[in-house]
Amino acid sequence: MNMPLNTSANTSDPIAQARYNMIEQQIRPWNVLDLDILELLAVVRREDFVPAAYRSMAFMDIEVPLVAGDAEEAVRLGQSMLQPRVEARMLQDLKVQPTDRVLEIGAGSGYMAALLAHRAERVVSLEINPELASMARENLRNAGIQNADVRQGDGARDAIPDGPFDVIVLSGSVAEVPASLLALLREGGRLGAIVGSEPVMRFTLTRRTGSRFETTAPWDTIAPRLVHFPEPSGFTF
Repeated sequence: MNMPLNTSANTSDPIAQARYNMIEQQIRPWNVLDLDILELLAVVRREDFVPAAYRSMAFMDIEVPLVAGDAEEAVRLGQSMLQPRVEARMLQDLKVQPTDRVLEIGAGSGYMAALLAHRAERVVSLEINPELASMARENLRNAGIQNADVRQGDGARDAIPDGPFDVIVLSGSVAEVPASLLALLREGGRLGAIVGSEPVMRFTLTRRTGSRFETTAPWDTIAPRLVHFPEPSGFTF
């Protein structure tokens, strides 16, 4: 699905200018230097994956709410899009290939699934919130993306029958990566997740090599929790 794209600004189009500014002022400075990723961000219309009420926030360096009502509560509950620079850095570090089968936990509005679908052979995206699952399906359909399948489901508790996967992406944070998800990786597969608890979280990248799992944690960020994943005990001795 690679195609020649153009990241240059179009000053006569305010949306194109805002998208260009997002790429040049937020994403490049965050060490996202892969030209294919930058070009993809220029062509996948992020604003089309944002609810109309929040469309003016589409290119801001914030977590955009995805449901009506209390915006802060929506972000706290994880009903939001991650910051553009976080999504871009995750996509770059996962090095998705055209033959990859990808699992995403937390579809949200479908934007990350759209980015992944442009890079991969097939994407399965799970979303626990039925309203968001419906939104994501509609957004992907309107964008003409046919190789991403959004399913309503709980990525922490439900059986996932489609594995193994080459790439697994958690579009939210967890206290630790469950062994059940690592078991879904095929040989050479990569799992990307934001791991830890506020105020310290790190993006972690785990690669499967035979029965071994090698993990690196290249950068810090903060992201809302994915629901139902285990939390560490609060007891101390």
